[in-house]
Amino acid sequence: MLDINKKGDPEEVFLGLDKRREGAACFYRVPGYGAEVGRFLEKYYRAAREKGAVVYGKLQNPDETQVAYFTEMLGAEFHLDRFFIGKSLGRWLPALGNEQCTKLANAVYDALIRYKAQGKNDAMVKNLYVRLLCWLYYKLPGLVPHLGENDPPKVLYGGELGKNGLALLKLLHDCGCDVVLLQYGGEAEYDSLDERGEMSKRLSFDGMQPYPQGFSLKVIEQAETERQQRQRLYGSKPTVSAATNVWLSGGDILEDIKRVPVMRGGDGRYFYNAFCRMTGAEDKLTYQNDLYKFYIEIKNSGRRFVIVDGKIPMPTNEELEGFDRREFKTNEELVGAMLKCIKMPPNEELKGLIASAYIDIMLDEADKLSVNRQRLTTMAVCTACWLNRYGPMLFNSWAAPLVALFIYMGGCKNGHEAAFLRILSRLPCDVLVLAPNLNTKCLLEDARLFELKYPNTLSLDSFPTEASALQFGTAAYHAERELDETLYGDTGIYRDYQYKKANSVILKTMYEEIGLLWKQETRFRPNFSVVDDTVNVPVIFAKISGIKDAQPAKYWKGIQQLLTDNTFVIYSAPFLTRDIDNPMRYNSAALIRGGKLQRNVILQSREYRYRHLREETQTFIFDKIDLLMNSHIISGTYENGTEYLIAATLLYLPDPILKLIQGFDFTKDNPKIIYINTGQTPISLEDSILTAFLSLCGFDVLFIVPTGYQTVENYFSKNILDEHKVGEYMYDLPLPRLKIPKQKQSSKNKPIFGGLFRKGK
Repeated sequence: MLDINKKGDPEEVFLGLDKRREGAACFYRVPGYGAEVGRFLEKYYRAAREKGAVVYGKLQNPDETQVAYFTEMLGAEFHLDRFFIGKSLGRWLPALGNEQCTKLANAVYDALIRYKAQGKNDAMVKNLYVRLLCWLYYKLPGLVPHLGENDPPKVLYGGELGKNGLALLKLLHDCGCDVVLLQYGGEAEYDSLDERGEMSKRLSFDGMQPYPQGFSLKVIEQAETERQQRQRLYGSKPTVSAATNVWLSGGDILEDIKRVPVMRGGDGRYFYNAFCRMTGAEDKLTYQNDLYKFYIEIKNSGRRFVIVDGKIPMPTNEELEGFDRREFKTNEELVGAMLKCIKMPPNEELKGLIASAYIDIMLDEADKLSVNRQRLTTMAVCTACWLNRYGPMLFNSWAAPLVALFIYMGGCKNGHEAAFLRILSRLPCDVLVLAPNLNTKCLLEDARLFELKYPNTLSLDSFPTEASALQFGTAAYHAERELDETLYGDTGIYRDYQYKKANSVILKTMYEEIGLLWKQETRFRPNFSVVDDTVNVPVIFAKISGIKDAQPAKYWKGIQQLLTDNTFVIYSAPFLTRDIDNPMRYNSAALIRGGKLQRNVILQSREYRYRHLREETQTFIFDKIDLLMNSHIISGTYENGTEYLIAATLLYLPDPILKLIQGFDFTKDNPKIIYINTGQTPISLEDSILTAFLSLCGFDVLFIVPTGYQTVENYFSKNILDEHKVGEYMYDLPLPRLKIPKQKQSSKNKPIFGGLFRKGK
């Protein structure tokens, strides 16, 4: 068999006949797939679509209507004769010139002769004749007029072959067409049709593998469609491009960035920008002072610059207005829609640079995310909003060769931030990422990024921009911090209030396990973990119905042993009701918008009463209120206005509960709520809201219900309460006043829960 890699160059198929070594059309068969084959097929596909034909599946026999029209035009007569076939073709395909008609007639005649030589009778030969002419007329109308040209028309065939299909391809090749046949199943089928392998040449490359499962020409078509869409997205390309980092000295990044543009390079086709990350600190004692001096020099230079500390704030509701969030069919369609939402500057050159950078990075991220278009949509929206937010600060009145500066202190926390910085790095802007804390990973990755790594780690939350705010640590202080990080970094030992964020994990337990877990610190409980900077707190959220062994005295003694110095006891239902004067209810409609708390509105409200709490505690409370509403745990949330009651109730909590929230150290003893209900009065909706919220905050919540009556279950849309039916239901029990211990009990105390949770003998 002929192998094109041994006999010739497959790229010859894209040359004119006068430049080919053999001066003839090509007929290739492709039995496998790979990266090089893919590039070849994409190029050949474009040529076939432009002048030729692409056949996606098996050629179907002409239908009755097509055969009837053929008979009407040419009659039923047939002779296996060159002159007869040529005359018929002249009437059937009148666009053919004399030379084209003669060449095509000879090719049809040769195909019929080969068919007859296989032992076929005259009727079968005539049937093939009708099929071939119908296929030429109905399937290949754009190909026929170009027969005989120096640049041959091209045929790309990607379907089931068969003898008749091969006869057509051989006919087209004989009359001057280039033909490429894809063999999805390998060589076996073709070998049965062309035993000597003489009709075509085998195209192969090193590393070729069998075609992927389900591969078809539709894959090539889709790739070409995306390529065309991308070309339309870009429009006219800008005349200048980024010369990123090529001018850096490679030593002191801060000194390099201070260099004026004309000292970086003089080629007008480029703007000279920096894309750098400084990881760690060269000298912890001078690091902040060096940054402050750098800031003063940049400020005095008159350059446009932006400094962001910690994280890039997510887009606000106002910034999101006007963005199209529908489901898009292609990534190109999505990126094009988001591109229209970017507020472009009047400068045409800068407009082109922003469009090209945004498209390049978003489509690159699309390839990484594969089919996850929802994540791509979120990323595209965020980066577009950030361009709208920071673009005017950086590029207002821009003119070459000016270069702005964007400083990000702390390193990228997610892919959205990394994509945004990658976009900025393609614009006339220096991008400087400072990550002095080696224990915090920056997620930014890019082939253009230049990084300097230093061995010392330094915890620094913000870029120093005020001399009065500068704080310099002594050598002893930094040594202590290093020891602190060694002791408390991934060791299972935690310093006080080390973490500011927590998620609760409700434990499903056996009844007896509650007594074992109740006074354990959260870090010793099952399923405790710390992921990044968030603690996953295992909590108890349970109801105990009935009285074990029907012994009330023993029962109340066991409950007394539950009490700790961070326990809040509710002695009867209801605890919170709508009769309580709650000023947050009067304007509850303003508390929520777009499914989230309006935090700025709340913070500015005169009725807001949490201002005395630590800022991180206020943020923690807001986050958990949003989580409760969006989880729809409380029945009626976002259905009948219950979300407004949730917000108003949780923004006006009693002081003792607020103190428990503020004092909660997520890795140690968690606060407790014990809700005792011995009567028939039901628990209120507000109480259900309160207990569900506190569970989300990391509280242990235990309902003591000797009657077994319904409690919060009436208001929950999900079965999250772990109920334990432990004994006989008893009614109208007198309730003793329980005593909260003044300080935490020592390990010498009696077993937790005493007889209440002790297994029966």
